[in-house]
Amino acid sequence: MFQNPQALTTENAIGDGRVALAFEYDGRSFHGWQLQKSGVRSVEAELTRAVAKVADHEVDLVCAGRTDAGVHASYQVAHFDTSSIRNLRSWVMGINTALPDDIAVHWAGNGIGDFHARFSATYRRYRYVIYNHPVRPGIQRGQVSWTFRPLDADRMNQAAQFLKGEHDFSSFRAAGCQSRSPNRFMEHIQVSRKGEFVVIDVQANAFLHHMVRNMAGALMAVGTGKRPVDWIREILDARDRTVAGVTAPAFGLYLVDVGYPDRFWIPPALCGPGFLRPWYEPEDNRPRQPTWTHRTD
Repeated sequence: MFQNPQALTTENAIGDGRVALAFEYDGRSFHGWQLQKSGVRSVEAELTRAVAKVADHEVDLVCAGRTDAGVHASYQVAHFDTSSIRNLRSWVMGINTALPDDIAVHWAGNGIGDFHARFSATYRRYRYVIYNHPVRPGIQRGQVSWTFRPLDADRMNQAAQFLKGEHDFSSFRAAGCQSRSPNRFMEHIQVSRKGEFVVIDVQANAFLHHMVRNMAGALMAVGTGKRPVDWIREILDARDRTVAGVTAPAFGLYLVDVGYPDRFWIPPALCGPGFLRPWYEPEDNRPRQPTWTHRTD
């Protein structure tokens, strides 16, 4: 999960202020990050209960970016405020002991200065994983998307480049998206084939609701030959969600990195998901430093 894993030491003091956490989760049985009505599982509810048990008081968690039902995270960051003081091992091991098996905290540290898990982030990075094979997956069901139709990853990558830069992404925005602006800066997007898997790797300052899944659905239509390469540019220019086609399934999507300025000392990610990591060059799994100088909430 981290490029340089830190030993779970008992020699430091973390707390009496803002505490940051880095963690991962399997999204299959969750109705997303956000706290839901009673009886419906959410990552926020499970993690809040576990943190409160170790802190010995109620806590409010703020995460870097809310994920939808079924979406996974190999690297997610959150913060909470506490009057309690624990060491690194106590926070990590104590919280994990109180968590279900589909969430795991890997790191805890003091939130330095004005650190905020959401507003201090300079970028988010996702990978959308498609199993492209005539037969549906069994073991990885719920961990990858699937299509039996052959995908041309090179065509998809060519089409994806129309999305780079700053644009109005209204055509890739869910109807219920609550963001004030549809404008985002797409720093990086690449589509590549790794054996029987096609991976869409995308990084931006922030994302709209369903933005990555909507882009994945459109790019898959290009990959099967149903649509031409320049259709993606037409969708973008239309600024109309109804022209962009289907939304790709949630369970192929992974939040794999969240970037922060060095002054906050948040450990850098080693981008996942883990089963893909060996197929990439080491530099492809390291954080990509953003080139933009502004952010969009």
